[in-house]
Amino acid sequence: MDRELALEFVRVTEAAALASARWLGRGDKNAADAAAVEAMRTLFDSIDVQGVVVIGEGEMDEAPMLYIGEEVGAKGRKELGPRVDIAVDPLEGTNLVAKGLPGAISVMAVGPKDSLLHAPDMYMEKIAVGPKAAGKINIEWSVRRNLEAVAAALEKSLQDVTLILLDRPRHEDIVREAREVGVRIRMISDGDVSAAVATCIEDSGIDILLGTGGAPEGVLAAAALKCLGGELQGRLAPEDDEDRERMASMDQPEGKILLLYDMVRDEDIFFVATGISDGDILRGVRFGSGNTARTHSMVMRGRTGTVRYIDALHRLDKKTFWHF
Repeated sequence: MDRELALEFVRVTEAAALASARWLGRGDKNAADAAAVEAMRTLFDSIDVQGVVVIGEGEMDEAPMLYIGEEVGAKGRKELGPRVDIAVDPLEGTNLVAKGLPGAISVMAVGPKDSLLHAPDMYMEKIAVGPKAAGKINIEWSVRRNLEAVAAALEKSLQDVTLILLDRPRHEDIVREAREVGVRIRMISDGDVSAAVATCIEDSGIDILLGTGGAPEGVLAAAALKCLGGELQGRLAPEDDEDRERMASMDQPEGKILLLYDMVRDEDIFFVATGISDGDILRGVRFGSGNTARTHSMVMRGRTGTVRYIDALHRLDKKTFWHF
C-alpha cells in the first residue's frame, strides 16, 4: 500500500473520535458508539481503497454499518485502490466515554487482502510485551515465569515491573500470582488494545499485558505490535458450543496458540488510533473556541516501522463528510 494512505486513514479515526467525544461523560455509551461508527463509515467513502471489514461492529444482521463483510472505500472511480482487509473499533472504551474516564480511543488496522485474522467475536487469552521482551515470553508459562522473564529482559527488579490487565473477576488468579511475585499492577476497566500498545511505548510505564479480552481487539493489538517490534500471543477461549462451532468453521483448533504472524500475515500494514479521552499514549479530543477541536493521533507502518504522531486542529464548521 502507498504510504500516502497513512494520512487518509488518520482522517477516518479522527472523524470517529471527534464525533464520539461530544458524548464524553454524558452517560450514553450507545449514542457515543453510534456517533463514532457513523462518522468512521462516512469517511471511508473518501478513501481510495477497495476494503472489506474483517473485524467490525458485528455480523450483518447485528450492525447497520461497519459489519463484518461490508465493502468500504471510494467507489465509482476509474482507478480503484488496493484490495485491503480492514479491522476497526470506532470506539474502544464505550463505558470510558460514557463515564468521562481516560483511555478511550478510535482505532483501526489495514492490511493487504487476506492478511488479517478474521477473529470471531469471542474471548481470547493474551500476553503482550514490547520489543525488549519479545521472544522471551510464552502464554503457556505461569504468571510468575513470564513476569520473571520480562524483568530479566528489561533489566528491572520484579518490584519495578508493571503489569496491566482488565479488572475482571476472571483475572483473580493472575492478580494473586502477580502480587505474590511483587510486581506493580495496574487494573483498567476497558481498553486492552491501547494497553497492549502501551507495552511498546517506553515512557508509558507499562511492561506486560496479561489476561482474557476480546479476540477482535487481540488482532487490532497484534497489528500495532507487529509495527512496533513487540510480541503478542493469543489463544481463543470459547465459552460455549456456539463459540466452538465458530472456531471449527475457521479451522481454529481449541487450545491453538496464535502467534503474531498468525494474526497479522503481512508487514505491509497500517495501524491508526486517535485519542478520545486522555490516555497513556494519546491525548483526548479538546474542543476550543470558534467551533474548533484538536485531536492527537498515531499512525504506524509495518513495512518501515515508522510511528508518526499527528496533532491536528480542526475547523468543525468546514467539515463536509460528517455532522456534529
